[in-house]
Amino acid sequence: MTLSIVILNYNTRELLHQCLTSLGHTLLSGADRSFFPAEAVEVFVVDNASTDDSVVMVADDFPWVKLIQSSENIGFSAGNNLAIPQTRGRYVLFLNPDTVVPEGTLAEMVRFMDARPETGTATCYTELADGQMDINCHRGFPTPWAAFCHFAKLETLFPRSPVFSQYYQGWKDLNTTHEVDALGGAFMLVRRDAAEAARVPTCGPGWWDEDYFFYGDDLDFCYRLRMGNWRVFYHPEVKITHYAGAASGMKASSKDITTATWETKDRVLRASTEAMRIFYRKHYRKVYPRLLTGIVLASIWFLAQIRILSHRLRRY
Repeated sequence: MTLSIVILNYNTRELLHQCLTSLGHTLLSGADRSFFPAEAVEVFVVDNASTDDSVVMVADDFPWVKLIQSSENIGFSAGNNLAIPQTRGRYVLFLNPDTVVPEGTLAEMVRFMDARPETGTATCYTELADGQMDINCHRGFPTPWAAFCHFAKLETLFPRSPVFSQYYQGWKDLNTTHEVDALGGAFMLVRRDAAEAARVPTCGPGWWDEDYFFYGDDLDFCYRLRMGNWRVFYHPEVKITHYAGAASGMKASSKDITTATWETKDRVLRASTEAMRIFYRKHYRKVYPRLLTGIVLASIWFLAQIRILSHRLRRY
């Protein structure tokens, strides 16, 4: 088995249908068919207790998909971990349901990984629905300095500076293949051997740290890979389209297509700042002075209050 594809779904029925249609085309009749024999690829959809008939749609329209159902919404990390024990591929692609995968992307990314056995994970160019780049496919780690420059808008003022643009590593050439600190979870091709080596012991056979509910999990995954001396690559020779925020409802670019309720948005909003706190405590608390840690954690709390207040004002 060459490739296992894992898609975690929560109430994105129409977008999931579009995603699976694109996979079916490229794998069953498109350009990637000759590269991937039928027995070389498997596709899983993990449903996080959707209420929009996603499960019925997958079962009826895509019988070649292996469906895993959770009895409740357990979040991104735990949801993906449900599928991992069943996957057999030497590579596992974690793919968002709000994506479209063109012909050639899967084959090229597997070729790329095959040629670089030291690579733990890689992604392609991720394009938003409006044609702009989804910058989350090209990340730096959120050190205190990188995060300060990002939230203080210094990165916006100096987007090509290695000093001020570390959050998204904007000084690198986005048209060429190169290493980055981290990738977004929308399209994350992972080498099984690397993931097993970087596995979180408390999460059983899973690879994702279940302390994260939503957001931060992809950064944590890449951090563990990098600490294990695995390389992380951005490879823009091929691409996907990402309707970012459709599941969470938190992106302006997907406000017209999201089905997320206000309760879902509120939960995701809180999880986004909680992820910052979890990541810092896990990986940076022992690296930086205690005083700086206090300032960082207080800043995260303050940011959370601002976001929650802004969210409530938009609702009412």
